[in-house]
Amino acid sequence: MAKGRIIKAISGFYYVQADGDMYQCKGRGVFRKKKITPLVGDVVTFDFSGDNEGYILEVHERDNELIRPPIANIDQAIIVTSAMKPAFNATLLDRFLVLVESNLIKPVIFFTKLDVAEQERDRFEKYQKDYQKIGYDVELLSVKHSDHTSILKRYLKDKITVIAGQSGVGKTTLLNAIDPSLALKTGEISDSLGRGRHTTRHVELLPMFGGLVADTPGFSSLEFQDLGASELADYFPEIRERKANCKFRGCMHMKEPKCAVKQAVEDGEITDYRYDHYVRFYEEIKSRKARY
Repeated sequence: MAKGRIIKAISGFYYVQADGDMYQCKGRGVFRKKKITPLVGDVVTFDFSGDNEGYILEVHERDNELIRPPIANIDQAIIVTSAMKPAFNATLLDRFLVLVESNLIKPVIFFTKLDVAEQERDRFEKYQKDYQKIGYDVELLSVKHSDHTSILKRYLKDKITVIAGQSGVGKTTLLNAIDPSLALKTGEISDSLGRGRHTTRHVELLPMFGGLVADTPGFSSLEFQDLGASELADYFPEIRERKANCKFRGCMHMKEPKCAVKQAVEDGEITDYRYDHYVRFYEEIKSRKARY
């Protein structure tokens, strides 16, 4: 028996890396009975034969996991969002941030394609300052940027990173630019849809700069399926740090009097658009139909 990490999962096979070697494994039937699905990123115990084939015997406890994309034990998520093609969507960015925060994963924000939207640079520098004030790491990148390698090396070293974002924002292009040997497929933007075609077909952890990077299928929408309305404020850091100052315990920062969060919005300490997104997400969660 040995211990390793699932690097790739395709067609019912799990490719487990252990001590520099790769093993093609299948999951035991007991996993299906217990409704356990091994995920890329899982640390597992497996048994193997001499031909580097084996069976996964145990999936170890996860630090965190995502459902879309299916991946576990992530240290950080680099959320890539473009200035144009597809057009920047602040609501979508905040959806990603809430999802990442709620899974106890550190978010990093990359704004891309600033060279093809040079007239928008001032606007995105303002967004950069807004999100940095909240406490996020934020980078402004161009399509062709000499600092891509040094910037990514700084973030990726010794970490397991998921690269996330809407289709067509340049996730795969970004990775190919710094390591052409990856030969990852990239797609063109569909002008009619204003979004990219999904070109990444499966999740795979790729060795890069002493860490592991997952290039994942793109997203066009996100839903807060397992998030309760009362939890939402915890995943907006600027709201979380002020909620203890609200007059009423259990304040939802909506219509309650003497709310420290609403006061911070009035005082310009919390941006209007971030608070508007909090309200929109809160109402969306409250109106969600119960699942049985």
